[in-house]
Amino acid sequence: MLAHPSGMIGLPLRLLAREVYQRCVERVGEQAVALVTGEERIVPPKPRYWVCTVEAMPMDIRVDCVAIDEIQVATDFDRGHVFTDRILNARGMSETLLLGSATMEPVIRRLLPHADIVDRPRFSQLTYAGSRKISRQPARSAIVAFSARQVYAIAELIRRERGGAAVVMGALSPRTRNAQVELYQNGDVDFLVATDAIGMGLNLDIHHVAFADDSKFDGHTSRPLTAAELGQIAGRAGRHARNGTFGVTGGTEGFDEEMVVALETHDFEPVKVLQWRNNRLDFSSINALRDSLEMVPEHRSLTRVPVATDQHALEFVSRNEAGQLARGLDGARLLWECCQIPDYQGISPANHGEIVTRIYSDLVKRHHVNEDWIAEQVRFCDNASGDIDTLSNRIRQIRTWTFVANRKNWLADPSHWREKTRDIEDRLSDALHERLTQRFVDRRTSVLLRHLKDKRMVSPEINERGEVRLEGHLIGTLEGFRFTLARNDGDADIKGLRAAADQVVAPEIHNRADRLAGAPNEEFVLATDGRLRWKGDIVAELVEGDALYRPRILILADESLTGPDLERVQDRLSLWLRHHINTVLEGVMALEAPADLEGAARGIAFQLFEHLGLLPRSQVADEVKALDQDVRGKMRKLGIKFGAYHIYLPLSLKPAPRELALILFALKNGGVRQPGVTDIPHIVLSGRTSFVVDPEVDTRLYEIAGFKVAGKRAVRVDILERLADIIRPLIALDPTRHQGELPAGAAEGNGFRVTVEMTSLLGCSGEDFSSILNSLGYRVKRTPKMPVPAAAAEASAEAPALEEVLTENPATIDPVDAAPVEAVPDAAPALEADIPATTIVEAAPEEAAAPTEVAEVAAAEPAAAAEAAEPAAPAEPEFDEVWSPSGKRPDRSRHEHRRRPEGEGQQARPDRQRPAAKRRPEGEVQDLSKARHLNPKVKFEGKGRNDNRRPDSEKGERARFERPIEPRKEKAFDPDSPFAKLAALRDRKAE
Repeated sequence: MLAHPSGMIGLPLRLLAREVYQRCVERVGEQAVALVTGEERIVPPKPRYWVCTVEAMPMDIRVDCVAIDEIQVATDFDRGHVFTDRILNARGMSETLLLGSATMEPVIRRLLPHADIVDRPRFSQLTYAGSRKISRQPARSAIVAFSARQVYAIAELIRRERGGAAVVMGALSPRTRNAQVELYQNGDVDFLVATDAIGMGLNLDIHHVAFADDSKFDGHTSRPLTAAELGQIAGRAGRHARNGTFGVTGGTEGFDEEMVVALETHDFEPVKVLQWRNNRLDFSSINALRDSLEMVPEHRSLTRVPVATDQHALEFVSRNEAGQLARGLDGARLLWECCQIPDYQGISPANHGEIVTRIYSDLVKRHHVNEDWIAEQVRFCDNASGDIDTLSNRIRQIRTWTFVANRKNWLADPSHWREKTRDIEDRLSDALHERLTQRFVDRRTSVLLRHLKDKRMVSPEINERGEVRLEGHLIGTLEGFRFTLARNDGDADIKGLRAAADQVVAPEIHNRADRLAGAPNEEFVLATDGRLRWKGDIVAELVEGDALYRPRILILADESLTGPDLERVQDRLSLWLRHHINTVLEGVMALEAPADLEGAARGIAFQLFEHLGLLPRSQVADEVKALDQDVRGKMRKLGIKFGAYHIYLPLSLKPAPRELALILFALKNGGVRQPGVTDIPHIVLSGRTSFVVDPEVDTRLYEIAGFKVAGKRAVRVDILERLADIIRPLIALDPTRHQGELPAGAAEGNGFRVTVEMTSLLGCSGEDFSSILNSLGYRVKRTPKMPVPAAAAEASAEAPALEEVLTENPATIDPVDAAPVEAVPDAAPALEADIPATTIVEAAPEEAAAPTEVAEVAAAEPAAAAEAAEPAAPAEPEFDEVWSPSGKRPDRSRHEHRRRPEGEGQQARPDRQRPAAKRRPEGEVQDLSKARHLNPKVKFEGKGRNDNRRPDSEKGERARFERPIEPRKEKAFDPDSPFAKLAALRDRKAE
């Protein structure tokens, strides 16, 4: 066509017309080519070439070359008569080309005897491949069905099984169909699910065509496809010199041998008749128009077309009021143009007739379609939300108004509405393409499949979180040497997806193995859960080994890590683990076979080695007792410390050695998944000296972590030894012989009192601290404290002054004089004459003088008086708690039986003298486990020496007055005492 000065080509599809238009523009320029379809019209000022759909071909334009494509459509009931008209009447001044199937040759020879027929042989072979399941179709296949419901169901199945499919149907807009075809052509998907719309006008890279059905509804009835129709569709497989195959699927019965031969050889029954309708119409009236449409053809190779949509619309309009408006040639001609509006929506003839009636009435009465009415129709379509069916319905509606906007002089502002409707159709088409892709295409799978076929594609991207993305699509996550495929709803062929993804990430896993084999020690970390991490990624975990200090390493990797790569990773991690254990537990490892120790010392050291550097002293008490000082010195050089409760290595109590020891112990005793293994190290790192134990945690784990379970709490071993160091001198202290101020916590009778230093050291007090002391073998004696004499001073106005005096003069009271003050009730009668009445009220409120003094106080301080008038709540009794080792009486001091001086009493016999015991070296504590006080004697339960003495109540009156009462000497009143100052203050106030 382009070889001629001018030309026109009629194509069966708007999609194909747009494609040809673009190719012509590339060759001769945009100003030389016009595009005319039912829904689109691009006409430059002076076009030389016209690209049109067959229905939209302007028959009044004379051009040098005319071409009609796919002339076999002349057999179609709906559109066939248009193609037949172009075959018979469209002519170019120089050349006319009729392009179509070879089945048209006989009828063309009869209708056009002088036509020159040229055959073009097919270069590729078409072969029947039989039946195969939908999920087993080969790549680059087109699966054909003949209803939207079937197409959607097949596409959904392929998405789940094979990653996705493109969808092509005649009901889709050209823009949506182009986008779906591009999805298939560029390799995003390997499958195309389509109707017979792919049978013409689409040149696709299809290797195999599978028929999921062999019958279709042609608008009138459901009928089997003819061999020529099947051949038209099957012929899409294999293009040019590449062979193709076809077959059946989805339960469709296989083709018989005759059909297979016809399809493989393209030998079909020739077309005998074409659909025809009279093109010389009479517009003098509606009746004349109807009669001209009912004319029958004269040639026997032509048959009158069944009543088409435009004829149904004409009948509908002629029966209503709008039919009365069709007067004269122009009226009937305009009515016929309106009746030719396509029924894109597929609605009923009556509904479509109402649209035609409204448009025709406006054109006759107003000369233009009502702008408000068409704006309302267009606005209803302008909504890109909704599902596939909703968007498809809106696209069909907007195509109707696009067709109306492209008619000459139908609208007051046609250019505005053309742009408006085209823009809405484009946006709806894009939205529909997006919905189709979301529903029927797994982008991730399609990218994976394309990556496997095209090795030149870019490598996958891996971010710091381990997310693997290919062309922006999340494929999965890679942690260490393990790849986790990202799962989507509906994924069924996980095995195939996994295989494809493994091939994508295999190069990265190989590179990681190389980097790990040469990584420095600093890049590896052993976590509390027993897993080895490399640069934050888990690459292995520890499992139980043959020995405590030799656990096995289990590499956590996929099948992609095999062969030499796996061996190098295993060797590097094993080497690091041996180095890590030897470094962190260096002091403990040295105790396995110390060269300087022999005998019992060597045995104790080995037990420390077996117990990960921490051993209860009670387990080796006899062995430790037998050690001499030289051997103990050698053991101290190895870092061993002999404590009151444990023998341990202080350096091994740091968080890192204890964490590693906990992991090694757990691997041999219950596994690292048991409670406490991952929690206890966090407590160690927090620096807490004690905490409440968890009953669900094995107590051995606390001991391995460096804590001793004492009562309800676990106490750090070194802190427990420090507590013993504080208590030991307090127990050994003799208050009667001590010179100077007594230390805090000192008590009589080998006891001690709990101090703030002790509680702050362990981080607990009260019941928790008591439970710890009880578990260590200490017992408490509780005695009530004497009441404070000035307990009721709150009711006196002079109480603040007294408190001030006592604060300023803390040492003015002589110890001898203070003794009666401690027992106020006994001393009250002796002090009654010299001490102000206020003190008497405090000591004995029941006396008669008390109300008077209370009244005086109330006059001075009303608030204090009101408060004092209320009965005071009884105070809780306070106790003095003295702790002592179990088995010793706290009221008997061991110092009472100290050795007598020489020459006093009986001389010591030489044969009974005990040999002098060796003194403990400085820094070593006493072994309390063997102390005598921890083995109490049996308590005597008989009567005491004075239990039979008669009580004073039974001795009679003589017993009461046998001894004369000596007069009590009154002590001189000290003018410097606080009571004298208080009395002076009261006298001054009274004045």
